[in-house]
Amino acid sequence: MADHREGNLEAPTRHPLGQDDPAFWDAKALEAELERVFNICHGCRRCVSLCHAFPTLFDLIDESKTMEIDGVAKADYPKVVEQCYLCDLCYQTKCPYTPPHPWNVDFPHLMLRAKAVEFREHGAPLSARILSNTRAVGKLASIPVVVEMVNAANRNKTARKLLQKTLGVDADARVPEYHVPTARKRLKKLDGRGDAVPAGRTSGKLAIFATCYCDHSEPGVVEDLAALLAHNAIPHKLVEQESCCGMPKLELGDFDTVRKYKERNIPVLTRMAREGWDFTAAIPSCVLMFKQELPLMFPDDADVALVRERFFDPFEYLAERHKAGLLQTDFKTSLGKVAWQVPCHQRVQKIGPKTREILQLVPDTEIVTIERCSGHDGTYGVKHQTYALSRKLAKPVENRVAQAEPAHFTSDCPMAGGHIAHGLGDQPQAEHPLSLLRKAYGI
Repeated sequence: MADHREGNLEAPTRHPLGQDDPAFWDAKALEAELERVFNICHGCRRCVSLCHAFPTLFDLIDESKTMEIDGVAKADYPKVVEQCYLCDLCYQTKCPYTPPHPWNVDFPHLMLRAKAVEFREHGAPLSARILSNTRAVGKLASIPVVVEMVNAANRNKTARKLLQKTLGVDADARVPEYHVPTARKRLKKLDGRGDAVPAGRTSGKLAIFATCYCDHSEPGVVEDLAALLAHNAIPHKLVEQESCCGMPKLELGDFDTVRKYKERNIPVLTRMAREGWDFTAAIPSCVLMFKQELPLMFPDDADVALVRERFFDPFEYLAERHKAGLLQTDFKTSLGKVAWQVPCHQRVQKIGPKTREILQLVPDTEIVTIERCSGHDGTYGVKHQTYALSRKLAKPVENRVAQAEPAHFTSDCPMAGGHIAHGLGDQPQAEHPLSLLRKAYGI
């Protein structure tokens, strides 16, 4: 009877990804597991509203001759896989069959396995390889002479049509603006000096992982984070050296490059962790990579485990300080009504609404919480083949923001925030919650 019980009474757990087991890469074994899990999903259908992967699956089943999974051609399974952008919300918020349930359904990681097998067997288009190489693209686009040309081209309709034809970036999608100097250059003089005061899980001194996106496209957010840490007397500096966290390559299924980035980042972070540093980043996906994905890929790596324990979401860190009475509350400016979209990769960190908890400390501030996916999710929200679907997924969030009529709209993920604001005609514009907190302090 235990094998047929409906749902879990236990908290969901996750198994290591298992990419070092030869069975992980066995195409027939993968096909059988896809059929098994797809059949369970067909009998449940709780996730139909989360993304386009599930409607794709259910349409394939409902339009088949048998109206069951055995009626779906296995050659059509990739149509489901390619619609999964690994937001993890089905696993985190909907699925009643996640481990430790005996049916052991981890839909996102099964999709990730399928992406990895596809990448190993067939590679990926050049456009996908380029778009997922975020650090290299950012470095090239942020060269002083080049940056103005790139930004101008991204605002030019003719150039955008060409970009759509060559790299598959939809001509209507919002693409990043690049800045010179980068965040790392702007903050290179940070030296981490000061007296560290431990509190809760925090050591009291914090190293900032700038991230590819913020370094090149949102350097002001990293500056805001540094200003907040200075105001709260938290010694801080940049991570001494960083490569991409690996999330864009993970989403592509390029595990070899993920491992390469891990082998560049983890030794630096481990040494700093042993020197007493905690870590943070202003992009939830990058934080999640170190908190969850790398530990699940490399479960026996003690250094990866050490870094996991020392990595914090920025507001998770500030909340730890606040519990100990160490967060400044000398706010100068109220924020009024704030519409806050909670990014998927922050929700699955299982930290609770820490951004809301901190922003609500600001007097005369009301937070309207929107727990729904933006539909951006890496390159999904810019690729021509999925842009229209991403706009459809973003629409409920846009409607909630419009109905709230807020003074500010914010998301901890700058890409998600920009995507939603784009659909609203930038009325209001997206602001990072770190920027809002700095505004409230008046610093």
